[in-house]
Amino acid sequence: MITASVLSVNSSAMSSSSESDRWLTAHHDPLAALYTFGSCIAMADLHGDGEAKLIIADLGTGAYNMKLKVYKGTTLMSENTLIDLPTGVVTFHMDTTEPRVPAVAVASGSYIYIYKNLRPYFKFTLPTLEVNPMEFDAWNQARDDLLDVSLLYEILDSIRQEIGEFGLTTRSQRFLMCTDHAAQTKFLDIHKGFLLKRQTVVTCISTLKKSHAEEDAISCLVLGTESANIFILDPEAFTILNSMSLQSVPVFLSVSGLYDVEYRVVVACRNGHIYTLKRGCKVGKPTIELNSQPVGLLRKEKSIIVATMDKNLHCYNNRGKRLWTVPLTASVTCMESMEIRTLGLCLTALAMSDRRVLIYRDKHLVDTIHTEDSVSAMKFDRFGREDNTLILVMKGAISGGLLVKILKRTARFEIEEPQGPSQVQALKLNIPKKTKLFVDQTMRERENSILMHRVFQHDLYRLRLDTARAYVQALETSSNPVSLSQLEPLKLSAQILGLGPNFKLRVELQNTSTSTPSLNLAVVLHCDDRVYNVQHSYIQIPMLVPGVIHVVETLVNCVSELGIADIVRVFVVKGKALRPLLTAVINMPVSEVLIAS
Repeated sequence: MITASVLSVNSSAMSSSSESDRWLTAHHDPLAALYTFGSCIAMADLHGDGEAKLIIADLGTGAYNMKLKVYKGTTLMSENTLIDLPTGVVTFHMDTTEPRVPAVAVASGSYIYIYKNLRPYFKFTLPTLEVNPMEFDAWNQARDDLLDVSLLYEILDSIRQEIGEFGLTTRSQRFLMCTDHAAQTKFLDIHKGFLLKRQTVVTCISTLKKSHAEEDAISCLVLGTESANIFILDPEAFTILNSMSLQSVPVFLSVSGLYDVEYRVVVACRNGHIYTLKRGCKVGKPTIELNSQPVGLLRKEKSIIVATMDKNLHCYNNRGKRLWTVPLTASVTCMESMEIRTLGLCLTALAMSDRRVLIYRDKHLVDTIHTEDSVSAMKFDRFGREDNTLILVMKGAISGGLLVKILKRTARFEIEEPQGPSQVQALKLNIPKKTKLFVDQTMRERENSILMHRVFQHDLYRLRLDTARAYVQALETSSNPVSLSQLEPLKLSAQILGLGPNFKLRVELQNTSTSTPSLNLAVVLHCDDRVYNVQHSYIQIPMLVPGVIHVVETLVNCVSELGIADIVRVFVVKGKALRPLLTAVINMPVSEVLIAS
């Protein structure tokens, strides 16, 4: 537990926490001077002493004084200077050495800085990209004074309109940001003598478990870049294991699964689309098209929750179907997932521009936290020795306050108006204890997980192949009740009426085209004459008007006295064609015994 010696509790902070009876304000520093975002905050036990530390990548002034700060309780434990603006901070286990302490990965510019025991350990550089030939020639001509500033600006602007902003080098992007002729001339004189390189930067970062799902298992780094690529890095050699491409620049990542087995990466991009990437996939699959730009992205079990700039909170399933939408009264500044394991809940926290933090359970609002200023960054995890701690960083122009709230152990997040038989659903199941057979089976599945998954995939592919072959055979033999032909789009439905031995066969035939009628059609009935006798085995069909159902009826008499049943085949033919258009197979019921009067 975070005691008073670790996080101070003052009277003013306690008065601000009186608005919500579920939270305790453990620390409030209105002059912390922090400038960061939710992706640049992490919490982890960095020394193996059982106390989680707060890791913040501070953006400083936005141009200089960028630092990686580590807090132990309320005390600033260490600082490391960053060369470029940070875009994300994650903690991950990169080896199996003891003690099991995680490393810290900081995405800053074109590099990933790895810290082990709060000391610089490794620097990974993103691979350079190919420079556009037209852009390369333009800068070479400008270097040799063959192009003036105005013409260079026009050429680069036309290239930007053709291939997009992220297709240019950083030098060209900054040159196009110059507003007047003097600034453009000064920029050109300074940079024209250097070699032109196209270096991408990291826009978002996350982690992916490699082989096991345990909390301290080895994890891979997942990077989203300005060049619209997703890279998965090896945690030991820091080489690129997999590279995937998107149609736009990724801004939010949600990763689940295991790299060696099966994984899924859900990506929200700047173009307002959400893409899904799976194992073996090289190009992102468009899943969701949003009406506005995304502000936050969370994935819970089989649903995707997205907050957008048009003041809405949306929930979709994995296939992109919208499940529900909650309209909000203010803009969302950041979004965080709150997993409370003791209650078995996974809530969604939204920081609003009107100085509120809204906590949702699915689409139901269950709690509200009022703050002194709007929140720019938020993180919910274990801090110190408390499992459920909410870190809030304020948006103040100079102050950048830090607020730490602890969830009470008596807190409950119940929905006020439950729908359906909630009392019955709330009853806990009497789950039996784990037997030795269950434990042995679990160990066997863990040791042979890759082989079992491959066997499952092999059987699944065989099932798909058999299904495809049966479908092709049905198309070749016309043994399906719906015609896929564009010339004769027909639909056949047949049913049998009666108990026997006299049955009535009813056939419904419909032309599914929009304007073309069907001519020269006939219905042919075929059966075993030793079992059934059909009154009319050949029935001519008049012209079928599109959309109108034509009904054909005939009598079928069971002539067998053995009490058996057989099938009757219904064919739809056209003219003197050798192959029928449609086929239906009717399984006849066993005929009842005719009682003589």
